[in-house]
Amino acid sequence: MVDECGSIYLVDDDLAVLDSLCFLMKSYGFELRCFNCGATFLETVDLTAPGCVILDSRMPGLSGERIHQRLLEVGSPIAVIFLTGHGDVPMVREAFLQGAHDFFQKPVKGQDLARALREAIGVSQQRWELQRLRCRLSGLTERELSVFRLVVKGLTNKQIAAELFVTVRTIEVHRARVMSKLGVENMAELMSLAHLVA
Repeated sequence: MVDECGSIYLVDDDLAVLDSLCFLMKSYGFELRCFNCGATFLETVDLTAPGCVILDSRMPGLSGERIHQRLLEVGSPIAVIFLTGHGDVPMVREAFLQGAHDFFQKPVKGQDLARALREAIGVSQQRWELQRLRCRLSGLTERELSVFRLVVKGLTNKQIAAELFVTVRTIEVHRARVMSKLGVENMAELMSLAHLVA
């Protein structure tokens, strides 16, 4: 499944696993991009885009855990699902503590993996959108940020103008710029972003 929601990747050094999982997931409507080497995955994939990666835990070179760590280091929105034949309780616990979306032992049931993939893509999409919003928020001037904070507190333009010692018209201009920079079209959408400055 490669669309606006993100790509799905599989990293496993076992070519038989790559083939069988790609075939299995295709029957659930997913298209997987397969890699038999962690380094190639990290060098090839856009780590800033939404998506999900299924990682084998134990591989020569970069292990699944090291790939996951690299994704965390760069702040990638890509969700991680571990699929391994050598899992144990401490490994599972550590994966979840590090933010893995799910963890499966081989062999995995297709329906369970398909469900986890749908959920993980949704989580990744939310992360990606939040990152984009935070990036847009960083583009606000100090005055625009002040106006944004007061708007989401529920103050009227007149109240904000009095608070900041400017005219109502100035507040209207700043408010319009805030909405434009944040990519929102109405007050409801702007209010939904209040958590960004809470």
